[in-house]
Amino acid sequence: MVAAPSTWTPESWKSKVALQQPVYESTAELDEVVRQIAGLPPLVTSWEIADLQAQLAEAADGKRFILQGGDCAERFADCVPQLIANKMKILMQMSLVLVHGTGKPVIRMGRFAGQYSKPRSDDFETQSGVTLPSYRGDNINRPAFTPGDRRADPALLLRGYERAALTLNFVRSLARGGFADLHHPEYWNLEFARDSPQSEAYHQIVKSVTGSLRFMENVLGVHSGQIRAVDFFTCHEALHLHYEHAQTHEVPHRPGYFNLSTHFPWIGMRTAAPDGAHVEYFRGIANPIGIKIGPSCGRDQLLHLLDILHPVNEPGRLTLIHRLGCDRIEDHLPRLIEIVRSAGKKVVWVCDPMHGNTRMSAVGVKTRRFDDILRELELAIDIHASTGSYLGGVHFELTGEDVTECVGGASGVKEDDLRGENYRSEVDPRLNYNQSLEMALLVARKLLAR
Repeated sequence: MVAAPSTWTPESWKSKVALQQPVYESTAELDEVVRQIAGLPPLVTSWEIADLQAQLAEAADGKRFILQGGDCAERFADCVPQLIANKMKILMQMSLVLVHGTGKPVIRMGRFAGQYSKPRSDDFETQSGVTLPSYRGDNINRPAFTPGDRRADPALLLRGYERAALTLNFVRSLARGGFADLHHPEYWNLEFARDSPQSEAYHQIVKSVTGSLRFMENVLGVHSGQIRAVDFFTCHEALHLHYEHAQTHEVPHRPGYFNLSTHFPWIGMRTAAPDGAHVEYFRGIANPIGIKIGPSCGRDQLLHLLDILHPVNEPGRLTLIHRLGCDRIEDHLPRLIEIVRSAGKKVVWVCDPMHGNTRMSAVGVKTRRFDDILRELELAIDIHASTGSYLGGVHFELTGEDVTECVGGASGVKEDDLRGENYRSEVDPRLNYNQSLEMALLVARKLLAR
């Protein structure tokens, strides 16, 4: 952890162009909400953040693997025990499968307790000749297409803070309360694989994982139920800069300023301009940070971002999350790896196979194909290995629910299934429980073969 640059303050971003920010009718009302949030207790602690950065430093050296996953955009209405528990369940099960595939400890990061703001391609949306502001997430406005719902409301930031606090409290209780008991195979919903050619492979992995657990218990003389605490970190795209800087503070006994709304904030592709407000904000915070990079990221831009955000090459400080698409990853990932290597920087590499594979379905809604997602992940594993790099983790948009938003997988979701009430995402399509677990099993098999 290093101190913030002398030219930086939590509000210095205001001197730069801030993209993807809502327009509020009353700046006085916004300022009052920011003042209130700034006085509330932090959602995370600096020692948790320091612990995560130490683990990320090991991931950069190939000693750990990251599982980053959760909703595309959280909804306030989904802050209920069962939905939170379902997300925790699938992430815990996926992480255990990845431990088996990598032979390494897995860093678990949930895209929740703050993923309430989303960037949009267009500021406005038109329906039946009526034009209103686009829905930008529950922290900003509401999805219903009415003038009142689409108005940017500063009070929603307070509600977002409260929902994040409630979510974090429950997640911590689950993580420390023996929630994921690995001794019960009935917790692993493998019905989707009953008629799949991969069925036996899935069951063998589960059998191997539980067998390894029993072996560990016998050797150490301890039951896994006695190992109560499980590390679990949160992450979100730090898009709404007023919300983020309101929770940015100095802390006792550590240098610098910490964003205490999350352990791991990241910058999205739409806001990654080196001279923009988001990069200005990120350069001064002491958290480990991520940047999403895509095919359009050129050499000069990436080198400039490395200079600004990773100047002293601090271990675990910077994660590059590449989102390239299965048809373009072979053209772009090797050059991105070479650019970073030429700069003499050490970063953590994570593959986001979701965003580069989004397309419009024949039924008129966005979807993603399971095979495209898997293909990009498999290529990422091979490319990193062939270039002497490490793929340090994976980043998914997923849910523990039985939604039908992505097509394919052993459970057989088809495009016609996207028409039904089980398509629930307000923004981007997510892998459902079965698809998420199947993806983890297939990726683990690929990693194990390597």
